[in-house]
Amino acid sequence: MKSIRRGQHLITLMLLLFLAGMAFLIWKLQSEASFYMSHASTTTLGCVYDRNGDVLFDPDATKETYASDHFIDVGNLIGDDSRQMTNTLVSQNMDLLANFSFMLGEHKDGKSSIHTTLDHAVNRRVYNAFGSKNGCAVAYNYVTGEIYVCLSKPSVNVLNNYADIDSLESGSLLCKVFYPTVPGSTQKISTTIAALETMGYDALMEHRYDCKGSYLNVSGQRINCHEESGHGNQNVMEAFSASCNPFYAQLVESKDLPLDDIIHTYKQMGYAVNGSEGTTLNVNGIACAGGSTTLKDADDFDTQWGCMGQGETVVSPLQMMVWQSAVATGTGRATMPYLIDHATKVNGDVTAKAGTKRSGQLFTETTAEAMRTIMNANGEKRYSSLLPGTVVGVKSGTAQVGADKHENSLLTGYVNDVSFPVAFCIVIEDRREGEVSTSQIAAALLQSLKDSLE
Repeated sequence: MKSIRRGQHLITLMLLLFLAGMAFLIWKLQSEASFYMSHASTTTLGCVYDRNGDVLFDPDATKETYASDHFIDVGNLIGDDSRQMTNTLVSQNMDLLANFSFMLGEHKDGKSSIHTTLDHAVNRRVYNAFGSKNGCAVAYNYVTGEIYVCLSKPSVNVLNNYADIDSLESGSLLCKVFYPTVPGSTQKISTTIAALETMGYDALMEHRYDCKGSYLNVSGQRINCHEESGHGNQNVMEAFSASCNPFYAQLVESKDLPLDDIIHTYKQMGYAVNGSEGTTLNVNGIACAGGSTTLKDADDFDTQWGCMGQGETVVSPLQMMVWQSAVATGTGRATMPYLIDHATKVNGDVTAKAGTKRSGQLFTETTAEAMRTIMNANGEKRYSSLLPGTVVGVKSGTAQVGADKHENSLLTGYVNDVSFPVAFCIVIEDRREGEVSTSQIAAALLQSLKDSLE
């Protein structure tokens, strides 16, 4: 009798395990079938839209159905289904676009779609503002995380179906917003944050240096100022605005700011320092580099230069922008960016609804408020024309890049207005005197975006 009961219990257990396995298999098929179908050569896909309903991707797009340059500003960001580009919104989210479900099968007229936060009209105006210059620009809501603008030049016209791939400029298939670049003097934001974390605002403001045009460090190496005659006696707020290299060289060398403390703050912000593991960002599947640098000796030129955004220091424009949110909100915590507001399933049901996420503590609230004071002062003094009537906290930078040491121009910052909370980063490659400036592009971006969002 006992053996019969044991057999019954065993059969019951086996049936339960079988049913559980079947349930798991059905769940896997239901949840992952769209992914595999989306990567099949015959599946039909839905469209990608901007925040206003404008089409950013259409699998059936032709030059007969769209203006010949309709997708040029989003070609290397949104991408297409050709698999020529992998780190794009479409490539990384094809399962959300597949007009297929396990229960209903494939639907030629399915309603699968992705609805982004991007403003295509503004994005295109900013793209056009670059004129003949290459570079990139990104802007987002530093309270919610919605990316409004994201573009990279040169780009690719997906309507050409890669017939011109052999003649495309280098970098056309990559959105450079997500890739590391030499930050130049925009790095002084991070170094100032490190000094504030260690010394505090009052002590840092009392730290002064008389710049006479160059600085001879302890190791006997010279760091020159871009102002040959020097900037005179300055505190950190004045040196930040003037972007004075000698001031920052001697600050890094100062005993009041140990190099270990700079490294600690950099790591807290997500930098990979001296080979350590840094923090990387991910925007709806699009991989984005964080920051990295090498800092070995506070008295050495290379370390001092690295703290001013040269040497081995690199940061992605997206990361530069995201750090601004931690300053602009006064919290020391970054708002994480996203491109997908929501998606719809094949039957029209809404899925993948976005939500605001924040990083851990990058630096203290006290430091964030002090950094905002410094950046706002710089904006009021030098960049009042960016958005007339509104304070824009900013830092510019000039970065020497490549073997030929050509100069890239950078500008990153935020609008100090809770009713228009926008942070941004702009890079112009190989900029020459007299050409379009980052300030002009920033003004076009902010005004166009303000007009659009009102």
